[in-house]
Amino acid sequence: MKPIEQSFSVAYTYKLHFTERLFDSNNPLFATIFDGYKKGKRIKLLFVIDDGVSTNHPNLLDDIRTYCSAYPKHIQHTESIVLAGGEECKNNYESVERVLQGINEQHIDRHSFVVGVGGGALIDMVGYAASIAHRGVKLIRIPTTVLSQNDSAVGVKNSFNIFDKKNFLGTFAPPYAIINDAGFLRTLEQRDWISGIAEAVKVALIKDADFFYFLEKNAEKLKERLLEPMQYVIYKCAEMHMHHIAQGGDPFESGSSRPLDFGHWAAHRLEHMSNYALRHGEAVAKGIALDVTYSSLSGLITEVTRTRILQVLLEVGFDLQIPVETDEKIEDLLVGIQEFQEHLGGELCITLITAIGEKHDVNSIDKGVMKNAVTALNEFCQATQL
Repeated sequence: MKPIEQSFSVAYTYKLHFTERLFDSNNPLFATIFDGYKKGKRIKLLFVIDDGVSTNHPNLLDDIRTYCSAYPKHIQHTESIVLAGGEECKNNYESVERVLQGINEQHIDRHSFVVGVGGGALIDMVGYAASIAHRGVKLIRIPTTVLSQNDSAVGVKNSFNIFDKKNFLGTFAPPYAIINDAGFLRTLEQRDWISGIAEAVKVALIKDADFFYFLEKNAEKLKERLLEPMQYVIYKCAEMHMHHIAQGGDPFESGSSRPLDFGHWAAHRLEHMSNYALRHGEAVAKGIALDVTYSSLSGLITEVTRTRILQVLLEVGFDLQIPVETDEKIEDLLVGIQEFQEHLGGELCITLITAIGEKHDVNSIDKGVMKNAVTALNEFCQATQL
């Protein structure tokens, strides 16, 4: 008998909204996002909230309940679950089980919504739980950090860490909507404020020299927490990430080329080696610095270009030192190359650059040169501290 063949495609559409005071009853944005979804029926909502966010915004839980009560024809609040944020929630499966328990107990079905409010790690974990419950319940992301607003929450990926590997478990499940509320940024620690800038530098280096020039020109203002340039950085970075997902030809990463993971092979390994004491953005800054140093030693970019990039990262406030004091530690770091290949599947493909704004994929890494890059970067960092 002949094989039966079928082919189908599914179109995904979602929006990234920008606002302030999202849960002020006079702001209709959140309620109107559900307009037309189940006409004439209330939609049940389960909120999962980062404990750091609820601590810094002590009225948030009450504001959410009050807001939902103000729009009774649109939405129905069921429960607000508060969980530890940060990478801890992606390392402890009890976090996933707690979200699944809430979905089960509150009878959240495939036409109800889970609303994740928090940083990138919590958004990743909540999205993973929502995507495996009932084979996928609807998700709304409300990211509360620079990094989650400009990068991790605007895509289609959800994940959880296991086997000492970052994002080993995961799904591709586009959210129903994303809402960036600038008010959440004002209470961030300084390291969380600058952390997301690493992802902006990343996307500028591989895609947009003019955007890198903006970051270079405004590095001091960004470090000093001026909201206007940061809002532009978030908007531009998110726009470029979303454009790549939609127009890059591989939204679910079935291939091996992942330019948006520039600097990430080392970043993921450094996060693990630090027992996740490093923020993701801090590790990405180190990973970018290492890979541009490798690019320089390999003759892909000039020493002047390398220094220019490193100076921007330093001016923003990043520590670029690679914490590998022994040869054994360096070998441990280089394990990240193999793990990156395994995560991609197939042939190794690591993105480097040949100029600011121009990406260059390679299928092999000279480990001897990479070791020299670690030494050269650390020497550069020490020299700038003198």
